[in-house]
Amino acid sequence: MSTERTAYAVITGLGTAVRGLTGPGDLLGPLPAGHRDAADPVSRLKGRGLRYKDRATKLGMAAASDALRAAGLTDDSGDLTVPGESVGVVASTNYGNADTVCETVQTIAESTYLATSPMMLPATSSNVVASWVAITHGLRGANLTLCNGPTSGLDAVNWARLLIAAGRVERVLVLGVEPDNPAVRHVTGTPERQSAGNADAVPDLFDGAVALVVESAASARARCAPPLAAVGPYARRGDHADAVAEVRSRHAGRIGLWCVPEHPDGVMAPASGLGAGAGTVPVHDLSARYGPASGALGVLQCAAAAVWLDSHGPDLADLVLVSAGTGDAGWDDASAALLLAAPGAVPAESVGSAR
Repeated sequence: MSTERTAYAVITGLGTAVRGLTGPGDLLGPLPAGHRDAADPVSRLKGRGLRYKDRATKLGMAAASDALRAAGLTDDSGDLTVPGESVGVVASTNYGNADTVCETVQTIAESTYLATSPMMLPATSSNVVASWVAITHGLRGANLTLCNGPTSGLDAVNWARLLIAAGRVERVLVLGVEPDNPAVRHVTGTPERQSAGNADAVPDLFDGAVALVVESAASARARCAPPLAAVGPYARRGDHADAVAEVRSRHAGRIGLWCVPEHPDGVMAPASGLGAGAGTVPVHDLSARYGPASGALGVLQCAAAAVWLDSHGPDLADLVLVSAGTGDAGWDDASAALLLAAPGAVPAESVGSAR
């Protein structure tokens, strides 16, 4: 697999389903006061068939619809403008349907399997988000779900590029989604909110979805779809510094923004690897802004990176470094790092390979 083929993937569409955000452009801005009380993005969904879908699926559907429309892959009626088999789906979620699974297990324990609902049982499968999004929009390309811990979101973006490089699809809808509900709080050991009075004492969890359309640059050019960012080299290693060093060895450009992992205490990219030095690079901890995002974090970071790059123009020389999972520096089993570049700033062959 050649570097040129694997490297040339771009982001052409973004979508968000997060309370308090009007769209992807708000990802790096200040959150409005009381954003948790803002309109639920799930309320944007209309039509039949929503009753038996869990919250993670609904959030994913809302973000996916926006990303597909932003990329020009659907028209004003929501119909695809490209062949369905040319679009794949890769979803990242570690706790997406934990509520459905826990409820089903409890029902079986208390009343045997005879009390379970045939409408709910399909939702106990971990791939339910990716499957329903594909069914809803007629996306008949490869369909994958990753539940891979803290690196899962960045792994999903890399798998999207690999599918494109392998010729399986021309474009991939990448989803990162995690809900905040009692089941997820129980599994993660996060205290429940008992009342509005203890809101400051109990941490938020990320409750939302983010979607990207990752597409071959050739496909984007053929559709006259303006790219927001180019997807650069990716690495997954046991140690955070090793993952960053690996991607930097394949692209040594200046870092203009660094999106750090959750719980970044003790996690530092090598100062020499950042070009200008670690202390001079703007750092964004999106999990501190939106709450621990688990499998959604990497996709959230890439969307924020695309917004930042697009806002600075296509000829920006700076790169964005995104990293998830602390690896040996913390309590995570691995760390992943990815570089993103302005689409007009870096030749395709120098962006990096998908190792």
